[in-house]
Amino acid sequence: MAFTRATGKHRRPSSMKRATRRTVGVAALATTGVVGTLAAPAFAAESSVEQTGLTKAVIIGDSVAEEIDAQAAAQQQAADEAAAREKAEADAKKRAEEAAAKAKKEREVKVRAAREAERKRLNAYVSPITGSYVSTGYKAGGAVWSSGSHTGIDFHAASGTAVRAVGSGTVVEAGWGGAYGNQVVIKMTDGTFTQYGHLSSIGVSVGQTVTPGQQIALSGATGNVTGAHLHFEARATAEYGSDMDPVGYLRSHGVNV
Repeated sequence: MAFTRATGKHRRPSSMKRATRRTVGVAALATTGVVGTLAAPAFAAESSVEQTGLTKAVIIGDSVAEEIDAQAAAQQQAADEAAAREKAEADAKKRAEEAAAKAKKEREVKVRAAREAERKRLNAYVSPITGSYVSTGYKAGGAVWSSGSHTGIDFHAASGTAVRAVGSGTVVEAGWGGAYGNQVVIKMTDGTFTQYGHLSSIGVSVGQTVTPGQQIALSGATGNVTGAHLHFEARATAEYGSDMDPVGYLRSHGVNV
């Protein structure tokens, strides 16, 4: 009897069927004992391929993980370096600000000290002749004075000796003063007046401000005198007759006379 195949398109077995067949074939060969010689190599080959693919996947996974770890470490290092730079910059800025504040404070202290020193200097008093002494005292009597007594004190000084303002003030008179010869009268900052007479030359002018120890003239023997010296008076006003004790006046301002 002849068998005939049904007409129509024939399809290859599906992968599931092929796999099933292989399994059945392997089982059959195992039953007959052939599997050890014939089926084993084929099975081993398929198993080797599958294992190789798994190994590749594991290797690729490890490589990606290592790359991610490296990137994370690099990012962390960059972040640490950036934080260190920021901290260093902040510390440097803080030190600069502290140094600037310290320098400013030191400048302010120096300025205050300089101002205080200048204030003290301007309020200080000195002797009108450096290193000299009183040769004729206040209220000394004699015919040489029109008032009958000395209205000031005389400092020993050779002609041409520097005459200095005893304190801060403004020149109100500078010129000829009759019996006083060439004279300078200064209104002091405390409202009192000082007078310097018998000068050989005058170095200041009316309206000029002077400071303690500033040279204003040279001593001499002009006016009604018997020899070179400096006549010095302390007055309540600029006018003659308002005189005060010059020694007491200078001593009250810290001058040792």
